[in-house]
Amino acid sequence: MLPFAHPWFLLLTFIPLALIFWEVFVQAKVKLDFPLASRVKKLSRWTDPLRANLHRVFLWTALFLIAIALARPQWKWQEVETSSEGIDIILALDTSRSMDARDFRLDAQTVSRLTVVKKVVAEFISGQFGNRIGLVVFGQYAFTQSPLTFDYNYVINLMKQLEIGMAGDGTAIGDGLGLSLKRISESKSKSKVVILLTDGRNNYGKLPPKSAAEIAKKLGVRVYTIGIGTQGRAFVPGVGYVQLDLDLETLQEIAQATDGKFYHATDSRALKEIYAEIAKLEKTKITETQYEVKKELYAYFVALALLLVFLEMIFSATWLRRVV
Repeated sequence: MLPFAHPWFLLLTFIPLALIFWEVFVQAKVKLDFPLASRVKKLSRWTDPLRANLHRVFLWTALFLIAIALARPQWKWQEVETSSEGIDIILALDTSRSMDARDFRLDAQTVSRLTVVKKVVAEFISGQFGNRIGLVVFGQYAFTQSPLTFDYNYVINLMKQLEIGMAGDGTAIGDGLGLSLKRISESKSKSKVVILLTDGRNNYGKLPPKSAAEIAKKLGVRVYTIGIGTQGRAFVPGVGYVQLDLDLETLQEIAQATDGKFYHATDSRALKEIYAEIAKLEKTKITETQYEVKKELYAYFVALALLLVFLEMIFSATWLRRVV
């Protein structure tokens, strides 16, 4: 845009226009008969009307530019400063023996629960922006697979390496949540979240799940709990059909105590929808601040006007010198 700070000064541009009108349409009609005019013409170096009036063109244009300069033309544009308030998210994943149960389907094939979890969680991580992601693995015991980081590819690669039983065959839900809270408590982020996924019941570990939930509440950490798998019997390779025990009640209590939310996924589609919903609930807060930047341009018009006046002085004394 090219707005003017004092647009009313543009009225002054009519002055050089009026002078042009006077010279062309009024004064040109006033003729003076002069004897021996042909001899006078020979004394003039330039008889072409444009050349004879070129000095006036310089002055008229200079006046026009000065009028524009007084109106203070400005170049304006908008600058946007974006800042984000990220969320710290710890993904706590169960890798106990029961996560090898084959009651899920993926791409028309029967696969283990952990296989589906790895694919869905990878998609969840890829969709993040401005949030730090960490990964805690638990089974019979718990350990940190990845600290909080913005390097999503790093976390995804580590998650792809998860294996059944890598943290033991038991299920220490309390220890898994407790370690997640320990890692996220070191964060200075205003928003902290743990997404805990399991298919069993707490049967190992030192920290009871309800005690871990109380700690999360004190720390202001929201815990989303996901119970995965069908209830009842399911086939586990190397073991056969076993009775699975998913403690939905404890997962509900953990989520309720921490202002989180409980979910139960019995198939691949449901699990994907759960993580998509959590992603919507835990959106990064993005703030945009707009600034209007101005650049004054009047100096360019003044400089050009002065240049034309200078040229008029030079040419009038030399190239455009007239006989009066």
